[in-house]
Amino acid sequence: MINIIVGKKGTGKTKRLVDSANEAVGKSNGNVVVIEKGSGLTYDISHKARLIDIDSYGIRGADALGGFICGICAGNYDVTDIFVDSTLKIIGQDITVLTAFIEKMNKLSSLADTKITLLISADQSTLPDGIKSVSTAV
Repeated sequence: MINIIVGKKGTGKTKRLVDSANEAVGKSNGNVVVIEKGSGLTYDISHKARLIDIDSYGIRGADALGGFICGICAGNYDVTDIFVDSTLKIIGQDITVLTAFIEKMNKLSSLADTKITLLISADQSTLPDGIKSVSTAV
């Protein structure tokens, strides 16, 4: 299952991610992974979650992020939840690339039996219908 949280900057997406990740840690029988750009969530996310600063690994672009997430799932079969903050800052602003990335993550989510949540800083009305149908506006 894939979740997409959409909203303009300052609408509470990251707060929702923090709450959802901490809730997932409490419910999960496996591992919860939170991917962020920078290290701003260090004190907000439970220490029981694996917090990853994507910049530390030099990940830029949709293919690199997709491969990184695939590697997380392949290397650890008990990952139950993956949260990605600042998705567009990592993969770029191209909506066509975003659409293809979401499709790949949706397939991976089913294959790995892992819930993936992506945060997208954009106005929901500017997104293609395929993304709107699986996203939640903040």
